[in-house]
Amino acid sequence: MPSPAHRGFIGNYNNFGKIKICPLLLFFQRGQKSPQDYFLVGLANDNHPAPPTNVASKPIRVLDNTHGFGQACSVEPPPILHPEARPPKLKRKGPWKYIVFAIVAVAVIAAAMFWTLSKKVSGVTVQTEKVTRHTITETVVANGKIYPVVQVHISPEVSGEIISLPVKEGQFVHKGDLLLKIKPDLYIAAINQTRANYESSLASKATAEANLEKAEADYKRNKELSDRKLLSDSDFIGFKVARDVAQAQVESAGHQVDVAKANVDSAQDALDKTTIVAPLDGTITTLNSQAGERVLGTVQNAGTDIMIISDLSRMEARVDIGEMDVVLVRAGENAKLEVDSFKDKKFAGVVTAVANSSEGFNTGSAAGGSGGSSSAGQSATQFQVRVRFTETNSFRPGMSVTAEIETRSHTNVIAAPIASVTTRVIKPKANGENDAPKTNSVPNEDMALTSTTKADKKANDASKPVDVVFVVEGNHVKAVPVKIGISDEDYYEITDGLKEGDEIVTGGFKAIAHDLDDGKEIVKKPSSGADSEKPKP
Repeated sequence: MPSPAHRGFIGNYNNFGKIKICPLLLFFQRGQKSPQDYFLVGLANDNHPAPPTNVASKPIRVLDNTHGFGQACSVEPPPILHPEARPPKLKRKGPWKYIVFAIVAVAVIAAAMFWTLSKKVSGVTVQTEKVTRHTITETVVANGKIYPVVQVHISPEVSGEIISLPVKEGQFVHKGDLLLKIKPDLYIAAINQTRANYESSLASKATAEANLEKAEADYKRNKELSDRKLLSDSDFIGFKVARDVAQAQVESAGHQVDVAKANVDSAQDALDKTTIVAPLDGTITTLNSQAGERVLGTVQNAGTDIMIISDLSRMEARVDIGEMDVVLVRAGENAKLEVDSFKDKKFAGVVTAVANSSEGFNTGSAAGGSGGSSSAGQSATQFQVRVRFTETNSFRPGMSVTAEIETRSHTNVIAAPIASVTTRVIKPKANGENDAPKTNSVPNEDMALTSTTKADKKANDASKPVDVVFVVEGNHVKAVPVKIGISDEDYYEITDGLKEGDEIVTGGFKAIAHDLDDGKEIVKKPSSGADSEKPKP
């Protein structure tokens, strides 16, 4: 260690091997003046690292300039202190634990699935029931509107201004009650004119009759003179012609009187039509005009539809039925009517009329050409059917109604639930033998052609799906082709293929529609309470 006499000194090292305090020591080699002779022994603080461990611990001879320090000194290097060992950092766990967890979870799931599949029954689970007899009523459902059976549109026959309208919409009127009155001034003037013409025609007729009387007297007098040869024939002919003309004038005057009388009657009728009364007892369901409006008569035009009077005591439903179902509907058939305004209630009705032509048919025919046919083909063909209510209620025209018309009904017939009937392609027989009778004759070309045609037709028929019902035979099912008759909401009538008491598959839907086939193994599942409740026959 250097003596205290030296102006430089070396600081102390702390426990971590770093110089805590160290002044700057400059040592100069004696007799050297170049900047290379200067070197820095050490400058250390908290931001500088400790001296390297590979520095040799050998004393360093340092010459001090006589002008600076006066003598040379030797300085021992500071002891080399090794840094304190830090505790090792904890290593982060790798993703292997998640991999192990995933493998264990997959193994557990696979084991559960294997156990479930091993316990699963091999057959198709189905529900069954016995074939019984039922009463089946086929219905046709159609929608429409409610209308009065009797409905009268009131339009004036003469044109003019409404000066009186004492009724309002919804009012009940009796037959003969005043509905409205049109201004009659024009028609009063017309009748006065026609009456004057009538009086004039009567006067003309009287004049003609007087002329006839005079001409008749002249004719008789001149005829006596002509008989005595006192008058020439030419003069006598003149008196005869004058008499005939007078007679014709009288007849013409009579016709003129008739014409004038008819004009008077027509003018009077027009005047009377300015007052309109109710044609029947009913309710004013629609009122389109008001007092002060001008209306157009129906003499040469369609006229103004002023109001509608309806007999609400007799109502009917007018529904539209498609062409496939209208052939089943007949007048007199019973129906059930459900009005949207009266929920959970059905009304009885009877069919009164079935349209003979479809709606819009006359319009399309009048249009003519390809245009009418094209427009008719774009919409479905509908026929209007009228169903009268047999019971009265507070129905109003225009209410929506749904009609269920009973078209056919069969009692005590073998029936199967609708859900049990599906379609399948029946496989041909395994032996593939031809059903044609065997003969010893040699077939000619015509016979071979006929046999080929029949075989092709039979093959085509065999490839077509047919209606089948799966009949239970032990723990298997057999696909039995059936023929279907009429149906209702729940059952099909089976006319061929089943007999009473056969056990058939009725559920579930996926099993009947896809899973089951001829000879398929099944497992019966007891029906739930909801499924076991079937409609009573």
